[in-house]
Amino acid sequence: MSENTNEGVLTGALATDRKDAWWVGPLLTAMGLGAFGVYSTIRAFANADYEWGPYLSPFYSPLIRIPGLNVSPAFLILWAPAGFRATCYYYRKAYYRAFFQHPTACAVNEIHGHSYRGETSFPFIFQNIHRYFMYVAVLFIGILWYDAISAFFFPAADGTRHFGMGLGSLIMVVNVLLLGSYTFGCHSLRHVIGGKMDCFSCTSFGKVQHKTWLGVSWFNNRHMLFAWCSLFSVGLTDFYVWLCATGRINDFRFF
Repeated sequence: MSENTNEGVLTGALATDRKDAWWVGPLLTAMGLGAFGVYSTIRAFANADYEWGPYLSPFYSPLIRIPGLNVSPAFLILWAPAGFRATCYYYRKAYYRAFFQHPTACAVNEIHGHSYRGETSFPFIFQNIHRYFMYVAVLFIGILWYDAISAFFFPAADGTRHFGMGLGSLIMVVNVLLLGSYTFGCHSLRHVIGGKMDCFSCTSFGKVQHKTWLGVSWFNNRHMLFAWCSLFSVGLTDFYVWLCATGRINDFRFF
């Protein structure tokens, strides 16, 4: 698989001098992203059991139904969050290593050689549209907040809605908080807010802009953490709605 050259440099696919379990990270990443990809695809094609009471699965929000169009509503909106995550700076690193082995890990030889030329040619040049997906992702956070607030108003028999709180209500709030933490830690958003500034104190709203930039930077420093937490919470929220909608569990009501 690998051999030592006269210069003492290891050659061959995945050759390395590292003694640690460097392969664990890429393996867990591939398993995590792969499992979420399979689950979300199945749920998108299902086109059923995505609503219960005031709860709406984030895979189907905003819920768009077009008369005569026989397609799952999930496919009308999932391109936006999927595109945002697929072009995300952190996720690029994650799936480049996990699935493409470019490279598998630091100080580990690549399987396909050093053919990666950055994101300046097809197909990787399309990664540069991440900043535009970011604007759409911010809009989706507002929509999901509306869903989370609506999850506290349960339908009554007379057609009205009354305030209450179920376990699903809290799950939906936590989900949008984690999604917001991931979205508002976006590298592109951080650049838009203060990336081009050489002097915050030299502009009219410099103090406000600087505080906003510091806030985004706080989330940006934890971008990987929120990326994984929000990915898990999206799947969990959809799964909980599915459990309630199919009658497998009863939503636990606090009041």
